[in-house]
Amino acid sequence: MLTLSSLQHYGIYGAIVCGLIGLLFAIILIRGICVASPGTEKMQQIAGAIQEGAKAYLRRQIAAVGMIAIVILAVVWYFRDSATAIGFVLGAVCSMIAGYVGMRIAVLANVRTAQAATKSPHSAMHMAFNGGAVTGLLVVALALISVGVYFLAARHYLSSENEAVKSLIGLALGASLISVFARLGGGIYTKAADVGADLVGKIESKLDEDDPRNPATIADNVGDNVGDCAGMAADVFETYAVSLIGTILIGFLMFGTSVSAQSVVIYPFILGSISIIGAIISILYVNVSKSNATFALITSVVISAVFAGILYYPATKFLFPEGLKMGDSVIPFLNLYYSAIIGLVMTGIVVFITNYYTATTHAPVQKIAKASETGHATNIIAGIAIGNQATALPVLAIVGAILLSYHFAGLYGVAVAVMSMLSLSGIIISLDAFGPITDNAGGIAVMGEMPKNIRAVTDELDAVGNTMKAVTKGYAIASAGLAALVLFGSYVQELKDHLHLASISFDLTDPKVLVGLLIGGLLPYLFTAFSMAAVGKAAGAVVLEVRRQLQAHPGILLGTDVPEYGACVDIVTKAALREMIIPAILPILVVVAVAWISWLGYLTLGGVLVGTIVTGLFQAISMTSSGGAWDNAKKFIEEGNFGGKGSDAHAAAVTGDTVGDPYKDTSGPAINPMIKVVNIVAILIIPIFFKS
Repeated sequence: MLTLSSLQHYGIYGAIVCGLIGLLFAIILIRGICVASPGTEKMQQIAGAIQEGAKAYLRRQIAAVGMIAIVILAVVWYFRDSATAIGFVLGAVCSMIAGYVGMRIAVLANVRTAQAATKSPHSAMHMAFNGGAVTGLLVVALALISVGVYFLAARHYLSSENEAVKSLIGLALGASLISVFARLGGGIYTKAADVGADLVGKIESKLDEDDPRNPATIADNVGDNVGDCAGMAADVFETYAVSLIGTILIGFLMFGTSVSAQSVVIYPFILGSISIIGAIISILYVNVSKSNATFALITSVVISAVFAGILYYPATKFLFPEGLKMGDSVIPFLNLYYSAIIGLVMTGIVVFITNYYTATTHAPVQKIAKASETGHATNIIAGIAIGNQATALPVLAIVGAILLSYHFAGLYGVAVAVMSMLSLSGIIISLDAFGPITDNAGGIAVMGEMPKNIRAVTDELDAVGNTMKAVTKGYAIASAGLAALVLFGSYVQELKDHLHLASISFDLTDPKVLVGLLIGGLLPYLFTAFSMAAVGKAAGAVVLEVRRQLQAHPGILLGTDVPEYGACVDIVTKAALREMIIPAILPILVVVAVAWISWLGYLTLGGVLVGTIVTGLFQAISMTSSGGAWDNAKKFIEEGNFGGKGSDAHAAAVTGDTVGDPYKDTSGPAINPMIKVVNIVAILIIPIFFKS
């Protein structure tokens, strides 16, 4: 009979097995994608160009980031220890794998989705979703396996459980560092190409989306993969792994080596294991569903959440049969279960709120479309207003989740809620990667000269994909904000443990804390300033190149000359790799500088962490919401509203969309890993700069 002690012993092994099951199912999906027809020779040539561009960019990105990672590895090895450094390498490698494989599958699925559209809309939907599902399963499986295997190895080879748990922070740093670069580099690439293609192609030359006469169209399609697929995969892998590690760290630091400590360390692994099975069930549901795409995709999330919510109950009761002992009090197992349910409910709330602010069927997007009738400026004003307004409900939901989960089980309850929310990443990321696959499929349909009815199918799926991308960005931001709060709690607990203090107070009347809050609050603004400027600069270079080609070869617009697609690909590749360095390194330098200045100390650094979380959370929600709303306002007009394509309102909406592109796909999402890097580096340097 399975006992509590045996569950504690085999819980992590079980999580690794579930991760392997997820990988096996992903391989089955990959085989199904590969055997499907890739379409005509012309479609395959276009898809091959997109694939080569994406592969070339990621290879160069890995080489560039690898040099920086080697320097950080040496620093971590020298100032911390070899175990933490090994964890750093593992986290970085797994984050790279998640991004790279996710991108590779997306560029295989895009052309097959276009070809599947010749059979039926459902066939195209299934193909695109399965391509995204590979990324979703890969993210959660790699996170469970990497953290589980590393923790078991560290516990075996290191001298104490304490060292094993604390060395996990190296894995978190490696994942976060790669995620920042992937988000920034991919975001700069995709939006520089997108904005450049729109400004000259749509506005100046009156070309449709993905018109093969636009020299930037291949770069634009490549960008969808390196930004939305590779970037998002690395981002959510990092958030999932960091949340898992943060929950383990808080549980261990709060409960020590007691029996309760064994349970609280294993509990997040159990939550992740259950949800990965739920994700597989949801993926199977979508593949047999005959419903429309939106209903099928949203229902898959509901199925996964309900499955997890049902199984969390017996798992929690078995793991904590007598509750969780905390000092002289006992937290009932139901309180831990309620904390886990809060995480699942938060996912639904965030999906609902983000959908309201970014879908064409609701008032916010329609207000922006209406504002476009009176010009470009009023479109921009309306989009910024909607983005700012969109921060209220998600933040109130996050506040409620924090208060409730803390009420039920203290800081550990907050960590459980975050881990529960992130456990649904397998199905959520499946929805996100669905977007760029359908977007590319539409581009291939146009450039491959497929019938207009095929483009109508891919356009419909692309519209669903845009909403799904916006929804999943909202999910990623909300979960990242909660994860950062858990990391701040870990920072406080680690400080108390390292300095042998009974408690630490961050008094707002202390100027050191206030200085930290101001510095931390400044960081997201500087970070987004660098990334926005990078997109603008690179997009300007694309605009000049496209204009040069159209002027030098008038036959391009007539269809008698072939554009030099590779020139634009080369421009955005170099720009992305060059411009991502400074903003990615900035948060690390600030944290180290604050810790190095001895008269500031750990109180100021704590203020930096909180300030970064607060302003970063608001900026990320505002930028991604306004960007998504601008995008869909343009699509709402293109559906025939307010004058339709070619109208003055449409021209204004295109301007709004180009402004919103770096908002929603570069700066806003990149804030997620940035705020976690700040917190992780702060935890990592505690024993280096602060002496007991």
